[in-house]
Amino acid sequence: MAMHRRHAEPPAARRSGPPAAAPEPPATCRTDPPADAAEPPAARPPEPPAHAHGTPHADAHAAALAHALRAAEHGYPVIPLTRGKLPAIRSPHRGHPEVPPCRGGCGRPGHGVHDASTDPLTVRRLFATAPWATGYGIACGRPPHHLIGLDLDTKNGADGLIALRFLAEDHGFPIPPTVIVRTPSGGCHLWFTGPPDPPVPNSAGRLAPGIDVRGAGGYLVGPGSLTTHGRYVLAPGCASHPAPVPADLLTLLTAPPPSAHRDPVPGAPPQPAAALVRFVRTSPDGQRNARLFWAACRAYESGLGRELTERLTEAACHTGLSEQEARATIASAAHR
Repeated sequence: MAMHRRHAEPPAARRSGPPAAAPEPPATCRTDPPADAAEPPAARPPEPPAHAHGTPHADAHAAALAHALRAAEHGYPVIPLTRGKLPAIRSPHRGHPEVPPCRGGCGRPGHGVHDASTDPLTVRRLFATAPWATGYGIACGRPPHHLIGLDLDTKNGADGLIALRFLAEDHGFPIPPTVIVRTPSGGCHLWFTGPPDPPVPNSAGRLAPGIDVRGAGGYLVGPGSLTTHGRYVLAPGCASHPAPVPADLLTLLTAPPPSAHRDPVPGAPPQPAAALVRFVRTSPDGQRNARLFWAACRAYESGLGRELTERLTEAACHTGLSEQEARATIASAAHR
């Protein structure tokens, strides 16, 4: 990945002096830490109790609160989360929904990400209301950092990291060193800072297979959180500050969702046909259908669906898919 050294502050970074330079080399999602690896001092969250992972719930709760307070100290609005990664406080309006929905104007907790705060007293009160919380969420899109999260995962035959590298190569933007949080499932979250406008919407798989986006109205599970499947941790050797989102990536993140039937926008650059075919042709086992579906969707969005059907089918057959499977997947993309 191409790297830059511009950064914003991470949850555990101190506000004294300029941001620390990114350590080299940067970590990747699936890099296992060496036995003696240590997290960057500026980014390391407070240590949880050594026995918190498998012992009394109160210890995990206290550790989550400590991590959340450290994040809030550095400008990241936080809320308590359950082991299932959901907001820990139930809505005060359950059974009596508000129209329009209440976003916290009633003054009571239980409005999900809208409760997120950087005020330490408020954070303590939220966690006191939810003693079962073992993690915390960081609200995205909120000042001062306007955090944007890319959730890169390997699921349903897709690989988010490979897809992001393809997008970076295709659109000519670098992936700078940034904060990387490893998830229990083996994926990772990449953190970026963004501008106040335009807001980045949340999405799942729209940018590429295996890439979910957390933007305005969404949240990221904070490092140090304990969930049903394990703990979220900072990747060893990652940058100690979130990097500004590359301009071309921001353009992709804020583009309006495609309509089911859309003519190409005059003057707008379509997805390069050769790049889409190459993306399918180089699919590894387990990702062939997902890559083909994604490429076919991009082709139809660009007005090239009919023209590329045969080339995409041939590329998919090269990877081992049958012609029948390939044409069925492309047809699904056309219907979408």
